Amino acid sequence: MSKKKLILGSITAALVSSAQADMKTSNDAFVLGGVEIPRGVNMTVNLELPKMYNTPTRLPVRVIRGKKDGPVVFVSAAIHGDELNGIEIIRRFRSLNILKRLKGTLILVPIVNVYGIMTLSRYLPDRRDLNRSFPGSKKGPLAGRVANIFFEEIVSKCDLGIDLHTGAIHRSNLPQVRTNIENEYTFKLAKAFGAPVILHSAIRDGSLRAVAQEKGVPILLYEAGEALRFDETSIRIGVHGLVNVLRENDMLPKVSRKKNAKVPVVTKSSQWVRAVESGMLRTIKALGDTVQKGDIIAFIDEPLDDESFEIKAPFDGIIIGKSEIPLVQAGDAVFHVARFEDLETADDKIEYFSEGAIEESEFHELNSEESIE
Repeated sequence: MSKKKLILGSITAALVSSAQADMKTSNDAFVLGGVEIPRGVNMTVNLELPKMYNTPTRLPVRVIRGKKDGPVVFVSAAIHGDELNGIEIIRRFRSLNILKRLKGTLILVPIVNVYGIMTLSRYLPDRRDLNRSFPGSKKGPLAGRVANIFFEEIVSKCDLGIDLHTGAIHRSNLPQVRTNIENEYTFKLAKAFGAPVILHSAIRDGSLRAVAQEKGVPILLYEAGEALRFDETSIRIGVHGLVNVLRENDMLPKVSRKKNAKVPVVTKSSQWVRAVESGMLRTIKALGDTVQKGDIIAFIDEPLDDESFEIKAPFDGIIIGKSEIPLVQAGDAVFHVARFEDLETADDKIEYFSEGAIEESEFHELNSEESIE
């Protein structure tokens, strides 16, 4: 093992001892990347990552420690390098005055895949998906090494994680929280987040959520918007959602619940509807629309003649994801439908979210000490 190098507050993540890695809720000292961070401090630590050829690469991490004891929570974004909404969510969130009242420790990682972001790519230079590479290893491929550093340095030290995502390239997602709704704790936090939909989501092998769950670190996954695009509604719901979760987790002062508080739609299953033929996609339904089984949700038109093919809803539910590109091949996933039978209730709930989204005045409240009880 090479010697430690402390340069500008950075240190190789792999050198952190196991004793430090177990330090979840230390009251007096919190160590990240070999840097001891005292209470009441807001600072950036740069974790050393594998070099790109001969160019040093670092992972910037913002650590905000409250003056009082509390849980350790990480918020991460851009595990996929083309998913940008989460970067802006964290940027806005970290500047809120309400964080001056924080209890515990926040670890903010706005760009996990620093390699992919440089080329606006979902993947790393070794063509691997970072979110299928956990827990990784110190001696594996690039994706495995990055996953190992991120997991050992950050995730393993936390009591809770919130991972921010968007839809994949050319796909958009209705704002939604994915978690294990059978876990009472994460379900409570998912409801507090305040996204229109909560989706019970199975874990995937090698994903951050799967490995973190095995190690006892519950994860909320926020999906909203489209790759390579900012979506203002998704960003505002995301910023407010982070505050709501921290309040529910007793890390920020709680406020009195407003009357007619927004209640999300909770669904246990979903399915991607695929193109029946190749051609030009002409959509009839939009994100957030409710559909009944057999409803036509799109047509696929032949570009050189007048033939059209129908795409129908497989069951009653809500459209929570859709393709944004009009060219499709047979078998392409074009609509993501979440199963929900009470369509009238779902319609009312989704409409309530879309009406107000998050007003600018609500952000002013988060920056005002007077609104905090």
